[in-house]
Amino acid sequence: MIMASQPAPVSDIPSFRFTFDVDSSQMAVRGALLRLRGALSPLSLEPEELETLELVLAEILNNIVEHAYADHRPGDTITVSGEHRTDGLHLRIRDRGKAMPNGQPPLGRPAFGIPRCGAERLPEGGFGWPLIRDLARDLCYRRLDGENTLDLRVAIARQSRADGSPPRC
Repeated sequence: MIMASQPAPVSDIPSFRFTFDVDSSQMAVRGALLRLRGALSPLSLEPEELETLELVLAEILNNIVEHAYADHRPGDTITVSGEHRTDGLHLRIRDRGKAMPNGQPPLGRPAFGIPRCGAERLPEGGFGWPLIRDLARDLCYRRLDGENTLDLRVAIARQSRADGSPPRC
């Protein structure tokens, strides 16, 4: 189920909201990206903005599926919600899987050097969090009562405030 509201006048109050649940499987992640496109259609985003959002969300959801829900069971879900504000799209991703190691997202760099070899010999993982940290802002993770919550902001569809001052973070 996707819930969304229509855009409202520019202010610090969210002009647009959506939320949807995703099953914790790789196939469901693909479907979630299509749902994201549909939910955001009222914002008339530039193709590059939409691609940035899809990339960030795909990396986050894939990490949840592969690590937090490594032992996938029917009923394991991920909730994705978002609010459009003057400073971009604020996302909240929640799941009840395993907590992140050390209680925080990994640092923004791979744990290994990039080898000089053909693409077929490159390591498969380790690039997602550096990419997320590069494209998103205000990243905040917490675990409370068995639930992981990741909040972040992607600076897309930004609008200046009515008084001309920059958006508040």
